[in-house]
Amino acid sequence: MKRSIYSTIAGLILLLATTTGLKAQTSPGTAPTLSPPNPWTANQLIEPNELAAAINSTNSGKVVIFNIGAVEDIKGARHIGAVNKTENMESFKKALYGLPKDTKIVIYCGCCPFAKCPNIRPAFSLLTGLGFTNIKLLDLPVNLKTNWRDKGYPVEAGN
Repeated sequence: MKRSIYSTIAGLILLLATTTGLKAQTSPGTAPTLSPPNPWTANQLIEPNELAAAINSTNSGKVVIFNIGAVEDIKGARHIGAVNKTENMESFKKALYGLPKDTKIVIYCGCCPFAKCPNIRPAFSLLTGLGFTNIKLLDLPVNLKTNWRDKGYPVEAGN
């Protein structure tokens, strides 16, 4: 009788475990790392050498560059500051006011790799939410120093 009860209980536990999607706990070292989802596509990235060439060219169309981080300014960039701060996000919104929706806009932060950056996702999402259609994100896989300044690309005087 006892054996029958134990078998029934074991069967119910097995049934619950397989039908409710229970999974084994993983140690912190084996847990998958999750990075925030990216609101941009690969074709919305602009490489540093491409932006540097556009800045140095007299033939390229007007590009509006926004520094939405706390790093130094690329030549010609409008300094907004870290948009993860409410007052800087409000300044960014004001800077965008009145720009045509097809304006060629490049944003960058450069504080750290994309997966850790607190500024690029909110700024990019704001631009798309406001209906801007020609948005590029400067592809800085490490940071502004490594991917821009150390390569000799132009920064504002005094930086």
